[in-house]
Amino acid sequence: MIDATLIGAGCALALSLAVGLVAHEWAHATVLRLAGVDYAISYFPGRPDGIVALVTTHPWAVVVPRPTGHEPAWILRLAALAPAALAVPVFGLGLAGTVSMDTPVVAATAIGWLACALPSPQDFSVAFYADRLLERSRTVNTATGPRAD
Repeated sequence: MIDATLIGAGCALALSLAVGLVAHEWAHATVLRLAGVDYAISYFPGRPDGIVALVTTHPWAVVVPRPTGHEPAWILRLAALAPAALAVPVFGLGLAGTVSMDTPVVAATAIGWLACALPSPQDFSVAFYADRLLERSRTVNTATGPRAD
């Protein structure tokens, strides 16, 4: 028989991952919005058949920046690495002694949240190659002329 604590920890982990993944993308979007960079958020992009394939093979949410090409590269770099700030509350509460990691449910919640605070490989790609993204945006915007959305 499975212990109720284990079930509670599993549910807490799943819930913190679900909320954390959305918070991860919102962190990107918040920095882009504050910087005045246009972006699009897509929830459950490329939905495959079946719930298992949806959960395991595709992202739950994606933020796609639409820079004009005239923004500084550091803004895109900051937006790409912004989810790392999600770790601050967990470490802050842990260091302050407010939250005890002795409880499996609390530990599972913290682990799930911290997993979502890690920037993805795509995030690192944007951070390292932001200048290329901006150059490509400049080329596309000058080739097509001004956009009227």
